[in-house]
Amino acid sequence: MATFGKFAGITAVLATCVCWLAPGAEAQTIKLGELNSYSRFPAGTVPARNGWQIALEEINAKGGILGQKLEIISLDDGGTPTDALRAAEQLVTRDKVSALFGVWASNVAVAIGEYAGREKVPYISTIPITNSLTMENGNPYTFRLRPNLHMQIGMLGDDVARLGARRWAIVGPNYEFGHSAADSFKRVLKQRVPDAEIVVEQYPALGKIDAGALANALEAAKPDAIFSSLFASDAAQFARDGQSRGLFEGRTVIQLATGEPDVLRALGPNTPENWLVTGYPADQITEPTPHKEFLAKYIERYKELPTSNALLAYTSVYVLKAAVEKAGNAEPQELAKALKGFKFESIAGPIYFRAIDNQSTLGYWIGRTTVKDGKGALKDWRYVPGEKYLFSEDEVRAARKQ
Repeated sequence: MATFGKFAGITAVLATCVCWLAPGAEAQTIKLGELNSYSRFPAGTVPARNGWQIALEEINAKGGILGQKLEIISLDDGGTPTDALRAAEQLVTRDKVSALFGVWASNVAVAIGEYAGREKVPYISTIPITNSLTMENGNPYTFRLRPNLHMQIGMLGDDVARLGARRWAIVGPNYEFGHSAADSFKRVLKQRVPDAEIVVEQYPALGKIDAGALANALEAAKPDAIFSSLFASDAAQFARDGQSRGLFEGRTVIQLATGEPDVLRALGPNTPENWLVTGYPADQITEPTPHKEFLAKYIERYKELPTSNALLAYTSVYVLKAAVEKAGNAEPQELAKALKGFKFESIAGPIYFRAIDNQSTLGYWIGRTTVKDGKGALKDWRYVPGEKYLFSEDEVRAARKQ
């Protein structure tokens, strides 16, 4: 991946907030550090920033945490492990943050997780879903909020079994995430449809997809069904070009994250009909009530639907707030202890961070794509809690011995 600018050019993005302390009182703050690839992947990360800024303002408007104002110091991680590690070092050693959260890319998250383990500062991974983060690369200071690949693809297992397709194609971005997604899907397919086979695999470079050539390669293999982990603009381009070439006619397509509001918005009237996808039907969720309040506030401010990245970043800040309150202070090692096995009432429902691997049980939404009023939409969706789809404890132990 290319590096966007030297570290010296990375600027901190501090969200402003109203000081709730009495006039004349010395302002004390609890500092959190946030990292994300704002310069490289703005479409995915700016909604995350929007989400944590709302959480920050809500918390300070209600008195902060333990009588102290909350401050979030945000740095662009450049989308590379090297720049991200420099930014993390600045946040921890110079800015003295109590915890880190965020990150977009899986390889960057793994690097930050390893750093957190070395420096003994808690890190909540907000967006990445690579299995390795909390498996072979896991440590007592790295926590993950979002359901990992194993969990998300496991949630699709019943659907895969019902489809009955025997010849599958796999498509994904050519980096750690895409290959991990393929491995997880192969595992589920073998378990649920033992006689199925993978007839073709394609891994285009992230952000450089030649959708026409990709569609031709898949068509030549004559699969019954397609599993794709392409995302963002790559996913939209694959959907448009594949439809124009007739690739999807008579074939089932499973694609991760295409049920996200930003992807559906980009596809618009060209949204494929009836793809099985993971996503976030933000405007259709009526319970629990705190989600409705978050949705209304987000739409009022940003004039669009929040993505799941916004929800995840918002939730991460509240998890850290609750952990500080549980610990009684913001010392990093005390926070890590508080987060171990931590139970939390999120705006998507109750979750906990499993003690053995620090993976949360947050679920995800699965549904079918459709076009409604000329716009992409999610139909027949359901929320699937994550607890049932965690790696077994034996699997975690085996992975961490490697």
